Amino acid sequence: MFRWFLNPDMPSEKPTCTINAAVLEKWRQEPVADAAIDAACRNLRLPTMRGQFSELADAAARDQMTYRGFLAGLLMAECDERNRRRSERRIKAAGFPRDKALRTFDFGANPHIDPVAIHTLASCEWVKKGLPLCLIGDSGTGKSHLLIALGTEAAMKGFRVKYVLATTLVNELVEAAHEKLLTKTIARYGRVGLLCIDELGYMELDRCGAELLFQVLAERKEKNSMAIASNESFSSWTKTFTDPGSAPLSSTAAPSAATSLRPAPTPISWPRPALGRWTQEPIDGPEPSSALSMLICPVHAGG
Repeated sequence: MFRWFLNPDMPSEKPTCTINAAVLEKWRQEPVADAAIDAACRNLRLPTMRGQFSELADAAARDQMTYRGFLAGLLMAECDERNRRRSERRIKAAGFPRDKALRTFDFGANPHIDPVAIHTLASCEWVKKGLPLCLIGDSGTGKSHLLIALGTEAAMKGFRVKYVLATTLVNELVEAAHEKLLTKTIARYGRVGLLCIDELGYMELDRCGAELLFQVLAERKEKNSMAIASNESFSSWTKTFTDPGSAPLSSTAAPSAATSLRPAPTPISWPRPALGRWTQEPIDGPEPSSALSMLICPVHAGG
């Protein structure tokens, strides 16, 4: 149908395409052209262009678009749809237990949470920089909602995300250790761009479980981001990590960047954050039932 040749008057890297006059005349008939486009789109695996070319062609003729404008519209429609499907696959692969979005979060139920700060986190710059995020508060403060919503935002922005309950992760690690697959399992959790661990602190871990979970945290240290939701303040994490030496975050760790979204009690003696945008010191101690704290800080894997 197409005949390619090299014009001697043109550079060799620029081939010229000519179309047989009889074929061109046949394509002037819209049903024939539509059938050819349909077949070509099937062959090239362009389902969106195949489904929308007729509608976009009519709109282009009506709006007197140029050929380039029409082609750009077709290609962008295909790209947008492919990006949407990729996002859906990443969200599905993350394993979120339910759909949660920032637009459905009730900021009025917890006025200490700043919507501007949350939407700043939704830009996922902290994920790009490999910083961890900790959501700390009692039940009903919106930790899991924000954890899933921010994880969903990261997936939509192209990051590989994995959501898991802390107890589920520990059980998987214990089984992997028994089956001599621990190294492979830890590496798999270490590769995702954002690991979301929910309900840390709801159940006490034995020493073996704490050490295995610590290995996952250490594998991701300063390489990929984590988001952890917990009902326990940092000072109480030793109840989850029964061996105090295994606690990945302790009162001696010095975060480089943090923000709290509740009125600050007396802060502990950590240095002030290095990033100017986050100006409050990290918070430790008991969490009031109506508040939620959010901290962005490096997880220190040992002393």
